[in-house]
Amino acid sequence: MLNLTKSAAAFAEAKELMPGGVNSPVRSYKSVDCNPPFIDHALGDKIYDIDGNEYIDYVGSWGPMVVGHAHPKVVKALQEAATRGTSYGAPTCIESELAKLVMEVYPSIETIRMVNSGTEATMSALRLARGYTGREKIVKFIGCYHGHSDSLLVNAGSGMATFGVPSSPGVTKGTAQDTISVPYNDEEAITKVMEEVGDEVAAVIVEPVAGNMGLVLPKQGYLRKLRDLTEKHGALLIFDEVMCGFRASLGGAQAAYGITPDLTCLGKIIGGGLPVAAYGGRKDIMAKVSPSGPVYQAGTLSGNPLAMTAGLATLQIITAEPEDGKADYSRELTLKTKKLLLGWQEKAKAAGVAIQVHQAGSMFGIFFSEKDVLNYEDSCNADQEKFKVWFKSMLEQGIYLAPSQFETLFMSGAHTDEDIDRTIAAAEKAFAAVAAMEK
Repeated sequence: MLNLTKSAAAFAEAKELMPGGVNSPVRSYKSVDCNPPFIDHALGDKIYDIDGNEYIDYVGSWGPMVVGHAHPKVVKALQEAATRGTSYGAPTCIESELAKLVMEVYPSIETIRMVNSGTEATMSALRLARGYTGREKIVKFIGCYHGHSDSLLVNAGSGMATFGVPSSPGVTKGTAQDTISVPYNDEEAITKVMEEVGDEVAAVIVEPVAGNMGLVLPKQGYLRKLRDLTEKHGALLIFDEVMCGFRASLGGAQAAYGITPDLTCLGKIIGGGLPVAAYGGRKDIMAKVSPSGPVYQAGTLSGNPLAMTAGLATLQIITAEPEDGKADYSRELTLKTKKLLLGWQEKAKAAGVAIQVHQAGSMFGIFFSEKDVLNYEDSCNADQEKFKVWFKSMLEQGIYLAPSQFETLFMSGAHTDEDIDRTIAAAEKAFAAVAAMEK
């Protein structure tokens, strides 16, 4: 039995200090009915709790740790940067270095603005879209999460679309009334909405590879449909690649699917584990951002030197030319992920447990479902109780996964073939535990 005595005590204390004992809800492990391990340190693809337990980590700080934890090059760069000061609130050359590297990988980004979180990036991009188009309505997709800004916390509902229903206390009806929510992967729904109100829509914002209802992939041609509809009605297309950026492929989902958005939001990996995000896109649109234009957005810590340093060091690692005979970094991660998922599928089949696994480059996910998962409703219909049994068994065996079937998992360059084999072996026992609950 996994010993989490110290973690349990730490969680009890934390619950007296913070809402639910955490600073971000999913960390509470509420959806899997157990207490979270409290982490002491991490190295490579391993994470260690305060009770001394070691885990193979497939959360990776929810995506940023693409090169693994405490990579020597990233640590060295941060140590050197810290000796020069942690924040200036003034321009630095390293901001331009990171910007140039991002723009090399993402040709659709002609101008970029650094911010501090994915929420800030999407909120700012939507404000910009409204300022650029002079329109007020936005369209989002049920199950796609774009941060916790008020206008994006809009309820999912039955039928073709939900118009402006707040889903969180504290969000006013007035704030939410211009947000239209439609089902993901439903061409008929988005076409109908755009036919009715498309000329009033400032932007359509989407996770091109959805990562917040579990990992859900776009149907063939779906992203092209979004591009065509937005162009037809003069709305902007915003790709929220905070999660899938540098993951679905090196150039994100837009490179993997061959679609050019007007604006792109990035995060996670571009900060190398520090709080960084960005939004950028067409030069004529970005020219509307202050101080070049009238759309105001600012941030004291935006572009701070530590965050820029970690992001730059991380991107330099994953964009480096591969050694002779090796695939590039992104391809290597894709192959590792494929190996893991093939192993999971084999062990699930042998145990007689129905699962669906999805992969987008180095992102992956699992659903306990008889049928494929194409949208939020499908994700909700997957068996959450089976997931709990699976999750707890994996955790007991030292495999650190996201504590919710609605989250996405991530591979890193630090994961070895041995670690993947060990994870597949653990999955065999976990699937057996799921099969036992069915009898």
